[in-house]
Formats: sequence, C-alpha cells, structure tokens
Amino acid sequence: MQILYMLLTQNKANGGGTLFGLLVPLLVIFGVFYIFIIIPQQRAEKKRQAMLASIEKGDKVITIGGIIGTVNKVDEKFVILKVSQDTNIKFDRSAIKGILEKSK
Repeated sequence: MQILYMLLTQNKANGGGTLFGLLVPLLVIFGVFYIFIIIPQQRAEKKRQAMLASIEKGDKVITIGGIIGTVNKVDEKFVILKVSQDTNIKFDRSAIKGILEKSK
C-alpha cells in the first residue's frame, strides 16, 4: 500500500511525473474514444437489430448485395425474397440492409 502511495505522490524532480499524472491523459483519451466511437456504434447496432426484427411478409427490402425484393416468407434465421414474378431467393436475415417500404 505504501509503494502505491509513493508511486502516486512521487515528485516530478525525480525524473518523471507521478503515476496519476501519467494515467490521466490515457484515461481522457479512452473516455473520448468511448464516447465518440463505441457508444454510437452500439446505438447503430441496436437500431439495425430492431430493423431486422421488424421485417414482415410484404415488406420491400434491399440486401447488402443491392438486390431489391419483396419479403415472401420470414423465418427466424432466413428471409425469402420475391425478386421477380417466378423468382424467390433465400437470404440470411442479416443480409438485409434496410427496409425500403413497409407492408400495408
């Protein structure tokens, strides 16, 4: 315990700053990184998960590959899109980029 106290209260005249003085900038940098990068990324992921959960039959969606189609069937893991009159394609639900138009 005394060693920790000595490290935290060490004089700058001994060739360097205190341990606390060295850690403060790192903590500030981590805090800024967390606020500006990690929190917005978590919010975007929550929004994406909510969008994927709200997919219903009849919705017009776009995939990450750029294919636009109408949801014909929704499974827990897969979505079947109708892309033309006689063509249905099965996609993993996570391959949906966005909902263009909700079903009525």
